[in-house]
Amino acid sequence: MVYEKDFWIGVKMSFKLPDELVFLTNSKETQKTTTEKMHDKVCVISGSTSGVGLEALKAISKAGAKCVIVARNPEKAQKVKKEIDREYNTNTDIVIADFASFSSVLTAAKEISSKYPIIDVLINSAGLYCTKKTLTQDGNELVFQVNHLSTLLFTWNLLDNIKRCQQGRIIQVNSEGHRFGGLNINNLTWKRRIYTGLRSYGASKIAQIITVREMAKELKDTNITINTMHPGTVKTNLGYNNGWLYRSYNKYILTPSMFDPKISGDALYYLAADKSLSNVSGKFFNLTILEPPASYVLNRKYYDKIYPLSKKLCGIDD
Repeated sequence: MVYEKDFWIGVKMSFKLPDELVFLTNSKETQKTTTEKMHDKVCVISGSTSGVGLEALKAISKAGAKCVIVARNPEKAQKVKKEIDREYNTNTDIVIADFASFSSVLTAAKEISSKYPIIDVLINSAGLYCTKKTLTQDGNELVFQVNHLSTLLFTWNLLDNIKRCQQGRIIQVNSEGHRFGGLNINNLTWKRRIYTGLRSYGASKIAQIITVREMAKELKDTNITINTMHPGTVKTNLGYNNGWLYRSYNKYILTPSMFDPKISGDALYYLAADKSLSNVSGKFFNLTILEPPASYVLNRKYYDKIYPLSKKLCGIDD
């Protein structure tokens, strides 16, 4: 990507950012849009009661799709359903799932699979950021399970339903946070290293990008595309599960400089609906702009290990 700059001598010069740095400007670029309608399509959205997922729910409901809210909090989900149905004259469904529990994810996937034999779009935006290490009842580090393993498990158990539609799309909400690094496939529970929130978050997002790229290869002869996207630097509830110090930092330092998450919802609607993307798979988007992920994500040394290990950890039997 080429940028121009006027220097003090009055000479306009252009320069090209290296691939590793284009993410710094892509969120500020003019984003792509679509006006495609989604009538008669079923869209399942996890993490859709706040932030990025909620804005995607609004945009896709407005386009006419039948949406399924997948959320952890029943009361919050009911409130969102009422607002969406009133605003867009829809009949939104609710399925409860806690992505910190594999059994909960499997129960939710089974319910959705039985109710909706055909699913057109799956958007996974459920996510977590923690400043302290916690292990789930399934034995995994909490952030890694919620952001990556449970998302994979949920997606895997809905694949047959997505294969039945004309052109299925799976979008995993990822993050530029994958550039934080942190993935150590021999120590995913952080037993022998110091836990930090940034690197834990980065590890989950790196694993997800690699998994999506591998799944895209497996699905290349099907009607399904699968991609990851960074939703922009937007105001969400991510991280508010942490202590008062981090919450204060987030509220008073980080949030004022962030954008309205509507930009994320519009981007997800574009990725879910625009016809130009019907054959695009295994890619990473910064909002709607195609972007190379961090170079170490492209390092093949991870690929033969992280995808099979991820499936094993969440009990997927090929």
